[in-house]
Amino acid sequence: MNSDITPLRIGIVGAGGIVKQRHLPGLLALPGIQITAVANSSLASSEAFCREFAPEARPIARWEDVVDNDNVDIVWVGAHPYMHHDATCFGLDCGKHVFTQARMAATLEQAERMWEASQRYPELVTGICPAPQGMKNGEMMKMLLEEGAIGTPFHAMLHSFGSGWLDASQPAHWRQKMEISGIQILTLGIYIEVIQRWLGHIVEVEARGNVVIPQRGDCSVETPDFVNVMARFRSGVEATLMFSGVASHGPTDKLWIFGSAGTLSYDFVTDEITLGKPGAKAELVPVPSEMQRDWTVERDFIQAIRDTSAPRPKPDFTEGVCYMRVVNAVWEAMETSAAAKCA
Repeated sequence: MNSDITPLRIGIVGAGGIVKQRHLPGLLALPGIQITAVANSSLASSEAFCREFAPEARPIARWEDVVDNDNVDIVWVGAHPYMHHDATCFGLDCGKHVFTQARMAATLEQAERMWEASQRYPELVTGICPAPQGMKNGEMMKMLLEEGAIGTPFHAMLHSFGSGWLDASQPAHWRQKMEISGIQILTLGIYIEVIQRWLGHIVEVEARGNVVIPQRGDCSVETPDFVNVMARFRSGVEATLMFSGVASHGPTDKLWIFGSAGTLSYDFVTDEITLGKPGAKAELVPVPSEMQRDWTVERDFIQAIRDTSAPRPKPDFTEGVCYMRVVNAVWEAMETSAAAKCA
């Protein structure tokens, strides 16, 4: 270890698949990182995680004892959305930097309280795990729009279709349990995060959705199996956003943006961008390697802690509240069968 690097001690709250597969390898590849405490769904699962992945860490039964811990500098929240608010706000009150897995929270109210807590402690670094969708070539997409490659955008269309919830014999996924996932629906929050980065804020939505399979074992499902959203952006762009977990084919995740001088599309499965002009066939847009972004989420968060002049991680809590407002408005629009404001 470089003796000039001050060690940073990380306590993990919720050590599931994404922590094992993505965050932990990213953290342990950095110098001066120590995993010191872990609380999972039970003490036994915490012990099992530490044995396999972090033998130097202490398994702990109560997540609160990971957060309020003199041997922890950073709280890394890998738990499901229903825990994000409590772990984040308690972590900040205990003087810890906090990274939380996406989606930001179970409800808009919780997300707003997380944002308020972050404002009380500006010296502490906070961040939300970004959506990997569109990460690789998103900067090129944003540049093309800013440079007017399609003129003035006026309409967008997004399809996010999968078959993961099609089998009625399967038990409810945790994402279908509101007590765990809250108001999140399919990939809605993910793509709102992404497209608001490219097209600006959504200010109003209309929405229709339905539960195709209302009962899965002993679980009554309230989270829609599909939802269709009509969205209006502050810029005037109108969008049709369609999400389904009961589509009988392979994943289809693609965005089209139509403008006065052309059409841009982003295929989130292949990370390919195409540009079409009137009367011409759409063609692939080459993306220079220097514009392509790799997954550097863990490095970026740690760098922001070690270097106060480094950029703060994105999405930050302000961006998180912005996409949570849209998700909340989609529920309101479905319940009232009327347009709902997002601001």
